[in-house]
Amino acid sequence: MNYTILKPQAEGPVMLLTISRPPALNALNSLFFSEMDSFISSVQDDKTIRALIITGEGKAFVAGADIAEMVNMSPDEGRAFSATGQAVFNRLSSLPFPVIAAINGFALGGGMELAMACDFRIASSNAKFGQPEVNLGLIPGYAGTQRLPRLTNLADALYLLTTGEVIDAATALQMRLVQKVTEPEALLDEARRLANLIATKGPMAVKLVKQVTRKGIEMNYSVAEMLEQQHFGDPFENEGAEGMKAFLEKRKPVWE
Repeated sequence: MNYTILKPQAEGPVMLLTISRPPALNALNSLFFSEMDSFISSVQDDKTIRALIITGEGKAFVAGADIAEMVNMSPDEGRAFSATGQAVFNRLSSLPFPVIAAINGFALGGGMELAMACDFRIASSNAKFGQPEVNLGLIPGYAGTQRLPRLTNLADALYLLTTGEVIDAATALQMRLVQKVTEPEALLDEARRLANLIATKGPMAVKLVKQVTRKGIEMNYSVAEMLEQQHFGDPFENEGAEGMKAFLEKRKPVWE
């Protein structure tokens, strides 16, 4: 695969994907979305991948969408650009394995929306977060208005969305936008540790946990309970049977 912005690197059961457009602070453009869509297609059925880490090259995770590409768009072209970004980020969220954002610097606008499309986020202590679209007279286009209040709360989401204020990693952690903050030099090591920890768990169980949790949060609680109940029995004849036998026999399970 020949990517010009995305650099995928397989590390055993973990895939590391680096966004590499440092002169533009890794800003998202049409080429990025095309490459990301192709990358997702190439990995979505790969059963050797147990977790994906996404990070940025240089001093930014992603500093936003490419304003130079957007400035002359018509309203309809803007809507199409939004639809493209939303579709790609939804595909990313739907991957069968966990996706971890390792946020090494600026995660602004579309960059924060990319991070929110991942399953969880860890950040360098020097990372910065924000949805500054209102500063340009715009609104988020890649589901920022929808994911942010679901990850934090309505008040914190509206605070960030209407002020355009940029917050630091400690504040993002307090808002539950990120799950962990590390020193800059430790960020990728910690992301790899978490990804490899996930890789030791039952792959079918991890896939089901992600699927049931993501679907269930959008459902009525009692309906979501039934969804969990329905899938609880799925692993019993294979992976779950091996995991329970291994526990009783005091050995490590052998996953298929």
